[in-house]
Amino acid sequence: MCGIIGIIGTKPVVPLLLDGLKRLEYRGYDSAGIATLVDGGLERRRAQGKLVNLQNRVEEEPISGMTGIGHTRWATHGRPNETNAHPHASDKVSLVHNGIIENFQELRAELDAKGQVFQTETDTEVVVHLITNYLNDGLSPEEAVHTTLKRLEGAFALAIVFAGREDLMIGARRGSPLAVGYGDGEMYLGSDALSLSHLTDQICYLEEGDWVVLDNNGATIRDLAGNLLNREVVQTAVSGAMIGKGQYRHFMQKEIYEQPAVVGDTLHTFFNPLARSIQLPDFPFDLANISRLTIVGCGTASLAGMVAKYWLEQEARQLVEVDIASEFRYREAPLPDNGVSLFISQSGETIDTLAALRYAKEQGQKIISVVNVPESTIARESDMVLPTLAGPEIGVASTKAFTTQLTVLACLAIGIGRAKGTITPEREAELSSALTEIPSRITEILNTDEIIRKISADVSEARDVLYLGRGNLYPMAMEGALKLKEISYIHAEGYAAGEMKHGPIALIDENVPVIACAPSGPMMEKTISNLQEVHARGGQIILFSDEEGVARAGDIAKHSVVLPKVDPFVAPILYALPIQLLAYHTAVLKGTDVDQPRNLAKSVTVE
Repeated sequence: MCGIIGIIGTKPVVPLLLDGLKRLEYRGYDSAGIATLVDGGLERRRAQGKLVNLQNRVEEEPISGMTGIGHTRWATHGRPNETNAHPHASDKVSLVHNGIIENFQELRAELDAKGQVFQTETDTEVVVHLITNYLNDGLSPEEAVHTTLKRLEGAFALAIVFAGREDLMIGARRGSPLAVGYGDGEMYLGSDALSLSHLTDQICYLEEGDWVVLDNNGATIRDLAGNLLNREVVQTAVSGAMIGKGQYRHFMQKEIYEQPAVVGDTLHTFFNPLARSIQLPDFPFDLANISRLTIVGCGTASLAGMVAKYWLEQEARQLVEVDIASEFRYREAPLPDNGVSLFISQSGETIDTLAALRYAKEQGQKIISVVNVPESTIARESDMVLPTLAGPEIGVASTKAFTTQLTVLACLAIGIGRAKGTITPEREAELSSALTEIPSRITEILNTDEIIRKISADVSEARDVLYLGRGNLYPMAMEGALKLKEISYIHAEGYAAGEMKHGPIALIDENVPVIACAPSGPMMEKTISNLQEVHARGGQIILFSDEEGVARAGDIAKHSVVLPKVDPFVAPILYALPIQLLAYHTAVLKGTDVDQPRNLAKSVTVE
């Protein structure tokens, strides 16, 4: 959620820290700051709001130094202001922190009693004072940090520097990601490889409970007991060039337009062009013997799981349960023998999803993950990883990660159906062919961009919006509403179209746009009947359908967008595009921060 960068360098560190923080903006934040070691002491600059405020502050009050730490903060404890911004510091220690210290109140009371003076409302400051307290007791920096880590409860990643020690930085992780970067006479800490991509491609990912001592020549990694560890250093493919906007106004717009390529790339990892069929990798368990598949995710990822439930039950005849990660383990769901749990996460670090994964493991479930970061914690703790090849997704509102997740899940449904013998060779060929057409069909939809932009003018004036869908388009109605809420701040809800008359119809009047995802097919007649009810009450219908569906709807829609006709199986992947474009253009008209909407973060690493 928050972003960390730390550098022990051989050149002025401030420009490098600011560059690293810029690469972390996509994670979401409401303040930013840096600290450097200067003439045996610590110097800090912090600012509320966007990174440009910090840059202006540094220009007004320059600081030097070749060792430093930086942070983008998304507030959990304490208001989003400069006082609460990281880094936090005493006269001996400065640090940045992602996560939550769950026992900070008890620790703060203890430190208050010892005369420590707190300046902020944050949980993070207790870590500064705890380390300082141990330093005052005569412990070395390494001993002080190690002793402190044993006392902390919660999820965290830390980067810590010490006054007078330009050659030392200490990092630690528990439940929140942290990577170590290796340079030539320089060492780095970062929340992810992207934050370090302008500095190095040699990365070591700390494991759960690791803490690391850095100097200019390398890293020493230990576990909480103090045992030395050996973690693999890998060459990462993440490049700083991968995060530019190019000719696009926003990252979200760029990522929408990347979907033909990334869906195609993802599909090619599973599609055998010679056999014209989907070929899954070898699983360490038998797909034919899955008693129940439990799918878990948060937000958009959970909606991808809902679509997959339709696919898996209809085509593979596989029993499926879908749950949101933040609720899953707390209801202590009984999980069956021969059960498999599937976890969906763009970052692979979503803390609720990771906690649910660990619960499922404890219950004896085999674990599949669908992630966009193969080096992530969720991936490393899975029995099987099905990667999405979306590349870095910078916009907070998920677009290309979602459609690549759907692509992977569609391939999995086909593979399980084949393993169980519930899909005939003829049907498998139909489904595989339908999937291979999706990249070109997405391109066709992108050609409707200008039509959707004009329609968004009506939506931007609304206070409330309803989205309707049936079958596997019902989750897409919820996804459309979620996208609109996330980036335009317009209240929106998604419903199964047949449920409208059981409550939501009370909201319908001439000021409420009703957006229908309704391709022609077996459910079209019932959906048209629901839309007639909207029309009769003055609702403004926006219809996404194919040519046949638009013709069938007649003149009840105020706006219609004609989409390509495809097999109903793959329609959810295709219909993701117009709802993304509608949300994007509406947000642009509203003047909101499209890529970094208020109160949201890209990678949610706290519960």
